[in-house]
Amino acid sequence: MKGRILPRDELKGLPSTVHGGQAWKLENVEDYSHNLNPFGPPEDLGEIIAQAVSDIGHYPDDSCAELKDTISKTFNLDPDCITIGAGSSDIIRNFPNTFMRPGDRVIINRPSFAEYAQQCRIVGAEIMWNNLRPEDDFRIDLDSLMFEADGVKAMYICNPNNPTGRVEPRDKVISIVRECEDRGILVFLDETLLELVPGYVDITLSGMVDRFTNLVVASSMTKSFAIPGIRIGFGFSNPDIIQEMEKVRITWNVGQIEQTVANVLLRDRMDYVDRAAMVMAEESEIMNSSLEEVGFPVGEVSDSFFYFNSLEPLGMVCSDFKKRMLSHGIMVRDCASFGEEFAPYVRYSVKDRERNCRFIAAVDSILNG
Repeated sequence: MKGRILPRDELKGLPSTVHGGQAWKLENVEDYSHNLNPFGPPEDLGEIIAQAVSDIGHYPDDSCAELKDTISKTFNLDPDCITIGAGSSDIIRNFPNTFMRPGDRVIINRPSFAEYAQQCRIVGAEIMWNNLRPEDDFRIDLDSLMFEADGVKAMYICNPNNPTGRVEPRDKVISIVRECEDRGILVFLDETLLELVPGYVDITLSGMVDRFTNLVVASSMTKSFAIPGIRIGFGFSNPDIIQEMEKVRITWNVGQIEQTVANVLLRDRMDYVDRAAMVMAEESEIMNSSLEEVGFPVGEVSDSFFYFNSLEPLGMVCSDFKKRMLSHGIMVRDCASFGEEFAPYVRYSVKDRERNCRFIAAVDSILNG
């Protein structure tokens, strides 16, 4: 019998990543486990898609020239500072494939989005963890982070952080980027969730990437326009870094429909995102106080539009809480996949008033029913 053909050593024992947003597989279940604009995509999305149908008989523009022009005006950047991906996950993949060699060390905050470590491991990089601590409210401690970053090739920061929902201020992130620049460390800053945070223009570094030699910012339209089924992501950096990342980008990675949708939404519909951010900020305060009233350990009002709470005061792990919420037609995110120590933690998103009331009623029933 012939021997089995073995994969690269880096793939041995590599687990699959776990993500939220799976309620669509179930009937009559409202999904609070994902972090999407709760108002769904713009009502005329179908019409926008129909505009592109006549152009799908030929290859899409691999350079995404028209889309880059629109993005450059939206984010006040030169088109040479932009790379386009099939969702931000494409940018997350392309970054280590461009810059990392087997044995390189990268530092990632924990808990944070699982794809960073996954894609680094695939190229053979070693992961160094900077543990975010509950006593720091899961915010980045600068001294701890920079101490752990000694000798690393790259650092990952998610802002707002997924799953904790914590938003770090612009000045703090800039100080990290500058110190990393002095040490020759690349910084991958994921701002995929930031546009749904009110005042994001005063937090984002997307329009500042050409000021740094070491910064890559990732963004996408998945969350802000609630279109995860249409894969559109962006990477922003200085032209030298973008030129190198373009070398590993898959040819024709963004189809004509995606390019048309992104072009129209960015050009004409950004007010849709801004309105959603304002509504969710107002609803978050109401939801927070209501959950506190029924005895749920909700803590402070979230920096963002989703919550990360420990159920330890209730004597629960999230897997149990998730089952009970599903019996009320509601799915939450069990955070055990971020590490065993997070088994008591739940992540859930803010929606509109009616659906938030359903969520609160389900929690009340579980705790007090």
